[in-house]
Amino acid sequence: MSPPWWALLSLAVVPAFAAPPAAPKPDPALDVYAAPAQRIDIGKGRHLNLRCSGQGEPTVILEAGFAADSLAWARSQPAIAEHNRVCAYDRAGMGYSDAGPLPRDLEADVADLHALIDAADIDTPVILVGHSYGSQVVRRFDTLYPKWVSALILIDPPAQNVGEFSPAYAKAEAEVAPKMLAMYRACEQGAKDGKLAAATPPAALRNCLRGANPNYSDGLNAAIRGWRSQPAFWESMISASQQRAALYAGAVAKSERHDGKPLIVLSADRPYQGVAPDDLKALTAAREQTHLALMASSRTGKRVVIENSSHDIPNDQPTATAIAVFEAMQMRKRGKDQASRGLLWRIGDRAFH
Repeated sequence: MSPPWWALLSLAVVPAFAAPPAAPKPDPALDVYAAPAQRIDIGKGRHLNLRCSGQGEPTVILEAGFAADSLAWARSQPAIAEHNRVCAYDRAGMGYSDAGPLPRDLEADVADLHALIDAADIDTPVILVGHSYGSQVVRRFDTLYPKWVSALILIDPPAQNVGEFSPAYAKAEAEVAPKMLAMYRACEQGAKDGKLAAATPPAALRNCLRGANPNYSDGLNAAIRGWRSQPAFWESMISASQQRAALYAGAVAKSERHDGKPLIVLSADRPYQGVAPDDLKALTAAREQTHLALMASSRTGKRVVIENSSHDIPNDQPTATAIAVFEAMQMRKRGKDQASRGLLWRIGDRAFH
């Protein structure tokens, strides 16, 4: 039995005989993420950090995956900004945003996004782009505020309803969840005690923080370590994690509809690296069911296979999102419906068919 899918999404498999890669040089352009951009007052004394760039309508809003901040879009946002105003932000408790009221569930994240768009005076309708868990946020937002949304781009939505294809996998995942929560609570307590922020955290807390990223400067690594050492981050992580099982337990509801606007699903061609064969079969089947159902939730739904990409499409294929945004705008302009329904195309390193 493999570890849960969400624990494997970022794993990189390197052959034991491979030569050590050359040490990467930090990218100085990323140092802007070592400080807040624009902290927007969304009311009740709370601020969310917003990063906007580019010009052009409609505005594109980027919704990151679980426990991720606006840095997740560092490679994708510049390409979108060449033609559109595009904004990424940090959800409550992440990055440079204040914590929010508990529980940190889907409804809370959608309410914050609505308040942010309003408070930042962002023109609507917008194109909403959601990666991984972020796809849940933008789907729900469109259900509640359809007039605020002109198009949806769902980047590798996580598989739902895995239990239908492998009850054993679903059971194992349910058994691991309490252990993960226990670790998060230990990290939260370490943050409250100030031990997590120490130069050398206690051995019991070493797994709470990632090691320094060689692609980042010392300043950026220190900034990331700083906000991940705060109790607010771990409180948000714990609360959000408690809601995850319910979000993905069932299949996409047949009642979920996003008609009247373009919807594009981007599917990575190798999302589950290092997964055992039996688990891979179940995860792949559940993911296929999920992605096809989401595509079918709009009369102008499309699905795109992103070649040479893990689940982290925004980082592995940074131009893919910009291409999808452009396609969504063209679909909107053409006003096509059944004529383009269900079209499958592929994006690779060089080709766009």
